[in-house]
Amino acid sequence: MSFFSDSDSPSNLAEYSVSELSGSIKRTVEQAFDQVRVRGEISGYRGQHSSGHAYFSLKDERARIDAVIWKGSFSRLRFKPEEGMEVIATGKITTFPGSSKYQIVIETLEPAGAGALMALLEERRRKLAAEGLFDTGRKKPLPFLPKVIGVVTSPTGAVIRDILHRISDRFPVHVVVWPVKVQGEGSGEEVAAAISGFNALEPGGPIARPDVLIVARGGGSLEDLWSFNDEIVVRAAAASRIPLISAVGHETDWTLIDHAADRRAPTPTGAAEMAVPVKADLAAEVASLAARLSGATARQMENRRQGVRALARALPSLDQLLALPRRRFDEASAGLGRGLQMNTAGKRRAFERTAAHLRPDMLLTRIAERRQRVGDRVLRAERIVERRLDQLRARLSAFDVSLRATPARVKAQTERSREKLASLTLRAGSALAGDLSRRRALLLAQDRVLQSLSYRNVLKRGYALVRDEDGVPVKGAASLGPGRAIGIEFADGTVDAVTGSGGGGSSGGTPRKKAPAKAEAEKPAPRQGSLF
Repeated sequence: MSFFSDSDSPSNLAEYSVSELSGSIKRTVEQAFDQVRVRGEISGYRGQHSSGHAYFSLKDERARIDAVIWKGSFSRLRFKPEEGMEVIATGKITTFPGSSKYQIVIETLEPAGAGALMALLEERRRKLAAEGLFDTGRKKPLPFLPKVIGVVTSPTGAVIRDILHRISDRFPVHVVVWPVKVQGEGSGEEVAAAISGFNALEPGGPIARPDVLIVARGGGSLEDLWSFNDEIVVRAAAASRIPLISAVGHETDWTLIDHAADRRAPTPTGAAEMAVPVKADLAAEVASLAARLSGATARQMENRRQGVRALARALPSLDQLLALPRRRFDEASAGLGRGLQMNTAGKRRAFERTAAHLRPDMLLTRIAERRQRVGDRVLRAERIVERRLDQLRARLSAFDVSLRATPARVKAQTERSREKLASLTLRAGSALAGDLSRRRALLLAQDRVLQSLSYRNVLKRGYALVRDEDGVPVKGAASLGPGRAIGIEFADGTVDAVTGSGGGGSSGGTPRKKAPAKAEAEKPAPRQGSLF
């Protein structure tokens, strides 16, 4: 009896492992959809992952597909993805075998038409306006006559030449240019860094701090000017403490930095005209004001002069002013003699009346009263002196008692001071010994370091030090000439020598001839071998 039916027989289909099947599907999908363009709305975007990659989805009203942008591709994108933004993504379709999903690996990303850019721009404008970055109350007035102007623009375009030419024509001032990219990847960050860099300059530093800034760029499409719509650029312009003029594009071009700047210029040339006045007009106005001031001063002086003349005519003469006082003086001098005689007679009569009332008994009474008063004061003075003497005797007695107790107190204080001095002497001795020990150890350590770095250790290994006649070490053979006295220092002593005709150490010189053997034999043997 058989336990297997015909349906249990082995199949003719090829058998795959899960990895093989997933790999085959991956290759098929990548070959079929090697390069595609997909239009959809960004969903689930949370920024770059810690690895630098970005993961999100593209969706429309009926489907959704996972998307990934690798770190290298993300840094090259002209537009960064944002949640809800409709874009056109270019890349290839692949699968992720770990979860049986397919996804698009995006290489380039662009907004889906100018309408998407305008919608994104309007949304960003509303967001920044809600934060108060575009409020007119935040805008700063431009200085009337700046000493230094900072320009943020491309150093190679026609914009910087137009600005410099216009400033030179109107009122030549010092211009500091911060070169930046004004289009493409990273241009927004460079413009924001330039604005912040100008604001970070210190007044009076090596680079002059501008009094006004100009951010300029020539005209272009919305995509070309998109860097000046970056949030980082707008925030840098709004945070600038230096008044800022925006001159981006032509008169019909508007970017978000125009709303955040303190003033908007229709063109870069217009920004230069806003920054400085016309020097000739100022000179003419100053000359006109000087002429008006001179005329007004002359007219005022003439009016004052006429007024003084009129007042002088109204004033009386000196004789008229002194006539009445002179008459009063004459009358007073005429009546002075009669007044003196009458005053003398009156004084005499008063003296006679007073003398009639004077009697000897009245004088004796007054003298007795004065004598009694003087006696009372003498008695009071004697009592005061006695009391003062008693107080002085009491104080003298107390001082005598205190003086007698002074030797014992001084002796006790002396004993205590002697004990304290002995204790401090012991402590000072121990502290001095410890300090000397520490300094001795430090000195030994420094000596060991010095010995380890000394050139004499090198001499002990068989080397020698050559010095010239002044005792200065010779660093090269080229510094010596023939017949020069030198000293050769070894580890165990110094040998004096004289350079020969080949001295100087030049590699191209003529070799020195060998002396005869007899001369060498007659030459006294030096203490140590000679180099010559």
